[in-house]
Amino acid sequence: MVSFSNINEAKEFFKNDLFASSNGIELDELSEKECLCSMTLNKNHLNAYGGVMGGVIFTLADFAFAVLSNQLHRPTVAQQVNINYLNAPKGKKLFARAVCKKDGRTTSVLNINVFDDVGRDVAQFIGTGFKLNI
Repeated sequence: MVSFSNINEAKEFFKNDLFASSNGIELDELSEKECLCSMTLNKNHLNAYGGVMGGVIFTLADFAFAVLSNQLHRPTVAQQVNINYLNAPKGKKLFARAVCKKDGRTTSVLNINVFDDVGRDVAQFIGTGFKLNI
C-alpha cells in the first residue's frame, strides 16, 4: 500500500521541505518501491576547494530516502543512516535513486545510490526508517 496516489501528490507534500527545494532538489519518478530525485549543481553547492560539498550529496540522498520511506508508510522518520562517498561528481547534475530493500511492520531499509549525469557513482546511502503510529 502506498501513501501517495501519484507523483503530483507527493510533490505537493514535499514542497514544504524548504531546505531541499531551496537547494534545487526535484522529485522525478515515484513508484511503490522506488524513486528518483535530482538536482542541477551550481556554484552554491561547491566547497572551498571547488568540489561539490558533501552535505549537498547527503541532502539529495536524504531527500530521496524521505520520499520513498514516506511512500511506504506516512509518517516515517530516519532512525539511522550511513553514507559512503565513492567519487567526486564530474557532471553538472546529480541523481539519487532510492530502492526499498525491506518494508517491515515498524521499520524500512532503503538503499540510495547517488550518481551524476556522466554515469559516475558518487555515493551510497543506506537508511533505516522508523514508522510512526500517529
